[in-house]
Amino acid sequence: MSERTWRTLAGVAVLVLLGLILVRLTPPYFENWKLQRYLNDLADDPEIAKRPPDLVRSDILNKSASLGLPVHGGDVQVSRFENALKIEVLYIVHVDLPGYTVDLHFRPAAGGS
Repeated sequence: MSERTWRTLAGVAVLVLLGLILVRLTPPYFENWKLQRYLNDLADDPEIAKRPPDLVRSDILNKSASLGLPVHGGDVQVSRFENALKIEVLYIVHVDLPGYTVDLHFRPAAGGS
């Protein structure tokens, strides 16, 4: 094979590898986006602001579980000020790539502004 053929094959291999990495990293970001939208809806709902923070935290944990996100009770902070809620979530998703593990840190938040 010529040098040009080897370079072309190497370039294709790199593109395939990058595509595989993209396929593995996209789902956690998409699920985080769904959680962020849910938090925004909660923070904007005046009826939710009247509920105790522990019940709101429970709703967030249930939604996170339905999305398959590794969110635990201590990862969710719900605080009330005046007639609004401030919601903050911190969680880490481990993504196993061939020969490497990546920890993605997510911090969705809503309200409080």
